[in-house]
Amino acid sequence: MFQRLLPALALVTLITPSLAAAQTLVFTAIPDEDETRLQQRFQAVADYFAETLEVEVRFIPVTSYAASVTAFRNNQVQLAWFGGFTGVQARQLVPGSRAIAQGVEDPEYKSYVIANHSTGLSPDDGDTAPEGLRDLTFSFGSQSSTSGRLMPEYFLREHLGASPDELFTRVGFSGNHSRTISVVQSGAYQAGVVSYKAWENELEAGNIDLDRVQVIWETPPYPDYQWTVRGDVDERFGEGFTERLQQALLDMDDPDLLASFPRAGFIPAVNDDYQEILEVAQSLGLLD
Repeated sequence: MFQRLLPALALVTLITPSLAAAQTLVFTAIPDEDETRLQQRFQAVADYFAETLEVEVRFIPVTSYAASVTAFRNNQVQLAWFGGFTGVQARQLVPGSRAIAQGVEDPEYKSYVIANHSTGLSPDDGDTAPEGLRDLTFSFGSQSSTSGRLMPEYFLREHLGASPDELFTRVGFSGNHSRTISVVQSGAYQAGVVSYKAWENELEAGNIDLDRVQVIWETPPYPDYQWTVRGDVDERFGEGFTERLQQALLDMDDPDLLASFPRAGFIPAVNDDYQEILEVAQSLGLLD
């Protein structure tokens, strides 16, 4: 009887490592800019992870901020480059998940309020949102964007004492920062708000006409983007995998890879770094 079991035991021994090796780490990123560039931006990052971590890695694009959170909740992805708010949402839905890294710039992130030149508004370096924004048409980005909606809306309410629906004659949600710049530049909306990084990226790419649209105000700083990983990845990829993944991010120093985000580098992050985002989202009724 024992001898008959030996082949079966040997088969299990041979199969188990191959099954582990076949596991694929799947990650995504919020579509904060033009979706057509996402695959190109992050395929090189996937290749870096695969080489550094010695596992198969696949990047899958998503069509919306909400879809990135849903994919994380459903374990369709185990890792995501989230904004501050989407990261908070995801970690609430998946207990045990962790923020593990953020860009060097992310603890002090900011948004730019932009306006079409036809408004006659001039740049304002004051500490509070300009009064001249009242009664304009205004575009946010995604409804779940930290820099394109959550924190700017909070500052507008705090500084001007009214909700967006009360402040503006028409409020829109473009879906991402690139489209917000486009609709304000075209005059479809008189003003809007974008991530300062997205503005700089689009400016460098030659997609902004400064004769038609300009930055008129910069928000106070707040924490934003981060990498969040599910809490069960060590069970799937082996003990210590989360720490190895975090170290791979902290060691990323290729300028071309970092330009995908764009960031100067990555530093450690923990869930508590985003307590401010959690509290603001709750105060706006966007999170239980």
